[in-house]
Amino acid sequence: MANNRTFSPSLQAKIDTLMSRRPKVKLGDISFDSPLLLAPMSSICTAPYRLLMEELGAGGTVSELVSCHGINYKNEKTVKMLEIHPREKNIGLQLFGEDGTAMAEAAKVAQEREPKFIDINMGCPVRKVVSKGGGSALMKDTSKLGKYFNQMKSAIEVPLTIKIRTGWDDDSINAQEVIHIAKEEGVEFVAIHGRTRTQAYKGLANWDLLETIAQTSPLPIIGNGDLHSWQMTQKRLMATRCQALMLGRGPLRNPFIFLESFLKEDDDIQFTPSDYLEVIERFRDYLEEYTDRERTVLITLRKNIVWMAAGFPNVTHFRNAMFQTPDIEETMNVTREYFDAIKDGHKKIDHNQVFMAGGHG
Repeated sequence: MANNRTFSPSLQAKIDTLMSRRPKVKLGDISFDSPLLLAPMSSICTAPYRLLMEELGAGGTVSELVSCHGINYKNEKTVKMLEIHPREKNIGLQLFGEDGTAMAEAAKVAQEREPKFIDINMGCPVRKVVSKGGGSALMKDTSKLGKYFNQMKSAIEVPLTIKIRTGWDDDSINAQEVIHIAKEEGVEFVAIHGRTRTQAYKGLANWDLLETIAQTSPLPIIGNGDLHSWQMTQKRLMATRCQALMLGRGPLRNPFIFLESFLKEDDDIQFTPSDYLEVIERFRDYLEEYTDRERTVLITLRKNIVWMAAGFPNVTHFRNAMFQTPDIEETMNVTREYFDAIKDGHKKIDHNQVFMAGGHG
């Protein structure tokens, strides 16, 4: 993955202007280029997407969740998920698993890829992860967490971080207890998705609780949940007690959200359909450098293009056309025709409508 495609001067100028406004942030011993980070999302946060988001303003990124057992069994597909692009700066690799010994062994392998930190997934609500004791199931019995954290911390030299939920369900909100155990074992920071495991991705994230936790936490807190637009993100950023915010589903529909969150009232900066097209072209390049499996590139490209097109005119017709394209070239031809034809560059997304309630960030 060594492509040197550059953005047009007009797009790069907008990026540079907004990049320059981002305040750097330090969470424990880990430095980021902005307090807005990309949340880990399964099957999405591979190296091509993470690099693209860093280039579009994300202060740091976290990989999709990677199975410790898959790493230890040297499963080819799993090991591929640990790949880091040479130009990625602020990347954490996220592991999941129920067994501290297996997680420690896998963490050693992950550390060889030279991530900035290793993150433990303690938030995934998906049944196949939880049923084996991983993901958010780790929050059910906190008596085991001290040893679990210690085993991983002792195995690696890079910082250890965790991503949790507020609790298993409304009757067991125990994020604060988990944070205190993490502090004792040398964990660097805690990212919290503001829902319980039982909620999955339904309902609303409990930001009142996140703000309360952040106010008293002995560790830096990253707040996560429902930051779907740059307006929501900017408003939260200006008022939050969290040291940073994590965005998951928002960037999928607006790749410029990390930049637009630093817009000022008198700015004349607007990202146009042609800017979106440039981003898509670059993403295609990164995908083709990352894997030679054309089917993988095609499927990944199509779903991301459709997400990015959300809110533009005639998107339903475009979406239908996209999923009938037989190959990458035809996909790109249909995409170019669509974005080139958009006259009104304003996106209109109803953020009250459910988007990807099945998972991801």
